[in-house]
Amino acid sequence: MTHGYTHHGEYKVVGGKLVVVDLLVQDGTIAAASLNGDFFLEPDEALFDLNQALVGLPAAVEHSAVRDAVTAGLREGAVMFGFDADAVARTVRRALGHATTWSDHKWEVLGPDTMPIIENVALDEVLARQVAAGTRGPTLRFWDWDDSAVVIGSFQSVRNEVDAQAAAEHGIKVVRRISGGGAMFMEAGNCITYSLYLPSSLVDGMSFADSYPFLDAWVMEALASVGVKAHYKPLNDIATDDGKIGGAAQKRLAGGVVLHHVTMSYDIDADKMLQVLRIGREKISDKGITSAAKRVDPLKTQAKLSRSEIISTMAGTFARRYSATPGRLDAATRQAARDLAESKFSTEQWTARVP
Repeated sequence: MTHGYTHHGEYKVVGGKLVVVDLLVQDGTIAAASLNGDFFLEPDEALFDLNQALVGLPAAVEHSAVRDAVTAGLREGAVMFGFDADAVARTVRRALGHATTWSDHKWEVLGPDTMPIIENVALDEVLARQVAAGTRGPTLRFWDWDDSAVVIGSFQSVRNEVDAQAAAEHGIKVVRRISGGGAMFMEAGNCITYSLYLPSSLVDGMSFADSYPFLDAWVMEALASVGVKAHYKPLNDIATDDGKIGGAAQKRLAGGVVLHHVTMSYDIDADKMLQVLRIGREKISDKGITSAAKRVDPLKTQAKLSRSEIISTMAGTFARRYSATPGRLDAATRQAARDLAESKFSTEQWTARVP
């Protein structure tokens, strides 16, 4: 490093500016710091405050400690534009090796492989635990299926979310996943679903709200390339100017791994969905709409491409952006998913754990 600096870190704020830091670490402590980037900061002298706030912090410093030191160290009236104390903390943690970037990992892309929805749900847990155990690297997986189910969030009530009689009449199962969030109405070919399995170091110090758009920036790029201008609506909705097209959910597991998955509508039978799902007024009260039917805005009509073409575009964008390579599911992993589907996800104890 120039000027005697021993550590270098960079972080691009989602929707904001690039923050860069060079650190000199001596005897386990930050001895000097140089924060720089294309951000805006007023007054100029506040840059001195930021650098001094970092000096004296231990090399093993936690994200919150960096954030608090930066906040406390800024002079009264100082204003940060395009970045904040959390962004500085994330950059410092990256420089010190506690937080990672996309390029620090070797990514693999799986699927889409057709399997029952319940096995797709079980496979999420199997693959996440493989990443946590270090037997698999960070992975993006596209789902595919040829059956029908409502996949409910980990904390949703079955009776409050699903009309059991309507579901039975349409041959639609109820499957509970391990992540939170809302219900997914899934029939063959009606939506696009993918899962990311990643080390928690990639979202070090990020709130759930910040991590959603960070982890899906590549998707926004892919959608834009096919003419769909999408954006995040807090906390976890993906929308265009014409309405909601999908939603995300997460589960942060023990062992330092995050499961992040997204389902986007492609060609959903809205009438059937509204028969099966109980979508009440409270659910849509903060959406600025009066009809649940208007919440479904299929990608098919906006992109004017086949589902497989959109998935291919997404996979290609991810591979190009993060140097990911194609992978395949081995037989042992598939069998582990089948076994877990039978022993856990198909049981009444799990499905009805919130009746």
